[in-house]
Amino acid sequence: MSLTTLERRRLPLSDASAEIRVDGGDDGHGERRFHGYATKFNARTAIGNPLTWGFYEEFAAGVYTKTLSEGDQRFLIDHDSYYVVSRVSADTLNLAQDRVGLAVDSALDMRLSYVSDLAVNLENRNVTGMSVGFYPVKVDWVEEDIETSDGQSATVEVRIIREAKLIEVSAVTFPAYEDTEADVRSVSAALLRRGDPGAIERRAAHRPELRDLLQVIEPREPGEPTRADASEEPGESTPRRHVDRIDLAMRGLAARYRLPR
Repeated sequence: MSLTTLERRRLPLSDASAEIRVDGGDDGHGERRFHGYATKFNARTAIGNPLTWGFYEEFAAGVYTKTLSEGDQRFLIDHDSYYVVSRVSADTLNLAQDRVGLAVDSALDMRLSYVSDLAVNLENRNVTGMSVGFYPVKVDWVEEDIETSDGQSATVEVRIIREAKLIEVSAVTFPAYEDTEADVRSVSAALLRRGDPGAIERRAAHRPELRDLLQVIEPREPGEPTRADASEEPGESTPRRHVDRIDLAMRGLAARYRLPR
């Protein structure tokens, strides 16, 4: 059984091409807007240590096509819903996919003090990157053989997110993948969604705390697929009879790894 929890991925400011532009005014007094990227497509990122307890991950081109046609995403600061910079339904936020990734074009209402602060922090490079909050909908896991830095061969797993339900984009003020704990949270959420006890056990040999995830995953029948059906929407894979047990265990895991709830 797999579980889908809210996941977050960060893009360093150096890769986000973030900037503030003044539109509609040659005198510098036009509308100020934020432009940048929140996701880069087909860009491989190491989540944890791919050689032992982690994996590589990439977002496929077009991953947000469905969600952008039907959602009402928001642009936040540090994933905090109190600090709403803009939103799609208010026509102050435009999210679009191009050949590079998910492009963000947002109005900046400088009457809001936190938006004014955001603009200054962006100009001063105090904002360290962009981030997305999403639910994975269609995911593939593949194995690849690579050569390590010392010339040895190794087999690693690559997680390819082909469709995601986008909830929000954020400007963040903390480093991308700033510590091992952040990686553990990301790996935990991905493994819960995958629902494969074997994948957890292999990684728990290097990160024993990951074995706690087994308490919320049912044993798999022989021959049962190791990932959720591609048509599954977030949350559909959790049978009613297990909701209470899973919710209790997830609360403990969320508290331990600060997983979004």
